[in-house]
Amino acid sequence: MSKNTKIIVKKDGFTLIETVITIAIFSLVMVLISSSILYFYRAHNYTIDQSFAIESARRGIETMVREIREATYSDTGAYPLVSADWQSFSFYSDVDKDSNVEKIRYFLDGTSFKRGSIKATGSPLVYNIDDEDVAILSDNARNGIEPIFHYYDQNGVELLDLSNVTNIALVSVSLMVNVTPSRAPDEFILRSSANLRNLKMNL
Repeated sequence: MSKNTKIIVKKDGFTLIETVITIAIFSLVMVLISSSILYFYRAHNYTIDQSFAIESARRGIETMVREIREATYSDTGAYPLVSADWQSFSFYSDVDKDSNVEKIRYFLDGTSFKRGSIKATGSPLVYNIDDEDVAILSDNARNGIEPIFHYYDQNGVELLDLSNVTNIALVSVSLMVNVTPSRAPDEFILRSSANLRNLKMNL
């Protein structure tokens, strides 16, 4: 071998610049992937929350309509309907089918749509407001000042004067539900109605 012959040894691996560029590209890709996953998770999570809120409110509305249809005279002999306004409705109904009639109240409290129930106690029987058992049907109600309840007489004419509950023959419900009002989609509106079957004027 000649003394002037040079042996070139090829070294495998990355140079410092190549390593820095590789790390930068990898980091950028990971940031993009993480952002995409987070975005889709948030969107999907909101959809799930909205679906659960709507389904919970729907079950509450179905229960309420069934109880309103079965409104009846109380254990003290009081008229089936207690009071009515645009955001609340109170009546008597045997909701648990135990032959004892409960006093039921559905009402909006801020963004919570609630149900109150009172059993008659004592001798003579009384419905004590302190015994009211209150449960939340939906904590995402967005009606605000919009009416939840509308009332109609036996001819189907909407009642604007609610001072005399004996004129009410039908109750309609319109509940707006939205988990996050600042985001699309807009409010989901649940609607239903109930004829008061046990009132004398409906017989």
